[in-house]
Amino acid sequence: MTSPVRTEWISIAPGFAGYLAKPPAGTGPGLLLYQEIFGVNAHIRAVAEQYALAGFVVLAPDVFWRQAPRVELGYEGEQRQRAMGLIQSYQQADAGPDIGAAVATLRARSETAGRKVGAIGYCFGGRLAYLAAASAGIDAAAAFYGGGIHNQLDLAPALGCPIQFHYAGEDDHIPPAAVESVRKAFEGRAAEVFVYEGAKHGFNCWDRASYQPAAAALAHGRALAFLAANLFQRRGGAG
Repeated sequence: MTSPVRTEWISIAPGFAGYLAKPPAGTGPGLLLYQEIFGVNAHIRAVAEQYALAGFVVLAPDVFWRQAPRVELGYEGEQRQRAMGLIQSYQQADAGPDIGAAVATLRARSETAGRKVGAIGYCFGGRLAYLAAASAGIDAAAAFYGGGIHNQLDLAPALGCPIQFHYAGEDDHIPPAAVESVRKAFEGRAAEVFVYEGAKHGFNCWDRASYQPAAAALAHGRALAFLAANLFQRRGGAG
């Protein structure tokens, strides 16, 4: 059976590409999908298609395009070490311009004309989704175990859109105190913070040893409902 989701790599800027997944209807709200440190690999492409099936026009930017264009890495051994090297050499100053370019590219697509744009990300990508919410004028964001968000809470007042945070209860990279600091920073705001007890970092990825199906299903359902509620209404209020 042929998938009703159409996919292709598109140009965001010279040398900077992204994986685009279009919904069966061909049009819909835009959704930036930010990768983990392992590139726009088979798992991230599958997640893009998962959200496209739900009706979103999904763009997964190739974040490491300056260092290793179109890199695809696994989660263990030498490939994990290479991924760690890529994130360590990543220049934070590039995040803002790249996020802005990706948002502009998605908004300019005919498939998203007049529609809202949101962002979702996992691990490193969770932090990029948070940065997009703080700097790029998007309409909603969801961050899954976003490493480093608790160190950038000075940006919280800049967020002008609803945001949802998903954390693992047993995360070796994000301690409970960090999650609590995020919760406190967003008290009284249009924000939700969920913690999945017993889950480990990376629980949403079915290709990782830390995959936790129950937590992944619950978090995906919450994120999907949240994004649908905030993005499917057209700009100006029409459905």
